[in-house]
Amino acid sequence: MKYALAKFRVYLLGSGPFVVYTDHASLRTAVKSPHISQRMARWLSFFTEYDFLVEYKPGRLNVVADALSRRPDYAVKTTDANRIGVERVSAPSSSLIDDVKAAYASDADAKQLLSYASAPSDEARRKLTPHLRARAHRYRVHEGLLLYSAVDDDVIRIVVPNDYDLRMRIMYEYHDAPTTGHPGREKTYVLLTRDFYWNHQYKWVRKLRFNHFRHRRSVGSPSLWTLSLVFRLTVSGGLVSWSL
Repeated sequence: MKYALAKFRVYLLGSGPFVVYTDHASLRTAVKSPHISQRMARWLSFFTEYDFLVEYKPGRLNVVADALSRRPDYAVKTTDANRIGVERVSAPSSSLIDDVKAAYASDADAKQLLSYASAPSDEARRKLTPHLRARAHRYRVHEGLLLYSAVDDDVIRIVVPNDYDLRMRIMYEYHDAPTTGHPGREKTYVLLTRDFYWNHQYKWVRKLRFNHFRHRRSVGSPSLWTLSLVFRLTVSGGLVSWSL
């Protein structure tokens, strides 16, 4: 209300009595309350310049004011989290992609999904294990790579098979690469999920952070540092002096 009075001061000041409609019922009695804060006291001194009456009107009925406060250009804008930030400065290397393809042969689930996505059919779908059958429609195959896309977005990710060393290698590349700036847990997860997918990725990122911290502690020097000082002795006038 104070903002509105200040905004339209040139029209309201000295124009005679006017009515302020508000959906804050407490404002009707706030100006008459004997217990007010210092801020409210300053506001009351400002309000005394105007001749107005406060009337309560529920927001659902005050459609004119509600329309002004809900202008479309004031609406909060949303965007895809996968497209936030600068352009991608790194991408999976060809050697990494080749290693992912080779590791599919050791993952039973990946082999089933590759077989189904290469030639999808009702019969092939029935051959899948139940936990794969429910989300088989999210997978496809492209040039030997098993790809995954969630139902609620159009981002296509490379499926990484159940290979511990391979997954850790991928995470370290996305966490420790010079172009990533050594990001924290959340940003590492965002960068990783732009390109790759496997179950429980966030738990793996948490594991990466713990292992990285433990690694930093293990590679640190366990011994005390020693400082060697070199002295230079000189002889002058029969006296021996030293300097550092």
